[in-house]
Amino acid sequence: MHARASSKFIRVARQFRCNIEIGIQDGELVDAKSILNVLTLAADKGTVLSLKVNGEDEDDAIEALISMVADRFGEAE
Repeated sequence: MHARASSKFIRVARQFRCNIEIGIQDGELVDAKSILNVLTLAADKGTVLSLKVNGEDEDDAIEALISMVADRFGEAE
């Protein structure tokens, strides 16, 4: 993810109280609320990502994050 997409992802993730981790498929998971952690994933376009969400508002968090990614972070291709 480039910096702008990472920033949008983190902004949404921080709206929720649950623990959110992100990683490259079959790789280490990192705190999805940390810009440095997300940027260090160096996830290029087409990279398969894994999310792990745990906590009281996890369903809302998953829905919001997946929706944003499916919408290409609100950016035209």
